[in-house]
Amino acid sequence: MFDPLKSTLSAHTVRLLASPLMHRFVSQRRASTTLEFGLLAAPFIALIFAIMQTGIMFFAGQTLETAAATAGRLILTGQAQTQGWTAAQFKQQVCNAITGIFNCQSGLYIDVETYSSFAAANLGMPITNGVFDSASLGYNPGGPGDIVVVRLYYQYPVYVNLLGFNLSNLNGGLNLLTATSVFKNEPYAAT
Repeated sequence: MFDPLKSTLSAHTVRLLASPLMHRFVSQRRASTTLEFGLLAAPFIALIFAIMQTGIMFFAGQTLETAAATAGRLILTGQAQTQGWTAAQFKQQVCNAITGIFNCQSGLYIDVETYSSFAAANLGMPITNGVFDSASLGYNPGGPGDIVVVRLYYQYPVYVNLLGFNLSNLNGGLNLLTATSVFKNEPYAAT
């Protein structure tokens, strides 16, 4: 079947491609560098931001690990127990060790549990369906010779996800940073 509309469009397309204006546009080389930069700039900038985000998350994780080791020592040596610290007072000691990168008072969660053996220690993540479950956290620093697990949690925001590589393990674009310290309390004098 003959379609006059298709025939007219085809003829118009051939004339447009053969026109001197189209020939000048196709052969133009002056803006090629700008065009190449425009095509490469967006992925390059996204990659730079993803690298920065990953570096900041590693730095935050290391800061949290250092705070867990420092706070764990307060329980290991019996300082927290002999001074009768509550969970809030212990958290304040942890917050004193963390500077700058965290909103410690509202974003840091502490879990201190005592176990009968190292094998019995529960090191599972408190995540249910992509949501951090803080209801299972407690504060039990134990006594002399007890096995204690100190865990610090912080929900850190993830701003850049690149090419489907997702740095977040929680819903809402958050990554749960975790620092753990496991030890056996020294035989301090409980007073």
